[in-house]
Amino acid sequence: MADFGIWTKNVDIQAKAGTNANATAKAVAATDIYVLEVEAMVNVLTRYNWSDAFTAGLNADVSGILKMVTSNLCAMYVIMWDMSGFTSRIEAEDMVNILRDQALQGLSILRDKKNQDFVNGA
Repeated sequence: MADFGIWTKNVDIQAKAGTNANATAKAVAATDIYVLEVEAMVNVLTRYNWSDAFTAGLNADVSGILKMVTSNLCAMYVIMWDMSGFTSRIEAEDMVNILRDQALQGLSILRDKKNQDFVNGA
């Protein structure tokens, strides 16, 4: 099955969710649903259509930030879907917290209009 997202790949989501994450939640079909939702959410939250910009060609730095933010958010969904495979709920929650903090940092960079020249490749 192909990846449905524009910039987020299932292999990245599965790696970030970890080996203890539920296999069903990590399945390609399940993560494709998360990818579409998260990519749309990032576009709206940042008030910028990254999907079109990504297709047109973004610089590698901005592409990397987009991939990090969206794969982290999707991995959070996977972990939260079923935490029973982790050694403890605390382990799963720690993973979610780390992924969330990284995603929030990336979102703040993408939302900051002072970075717009950089984002547009100036």
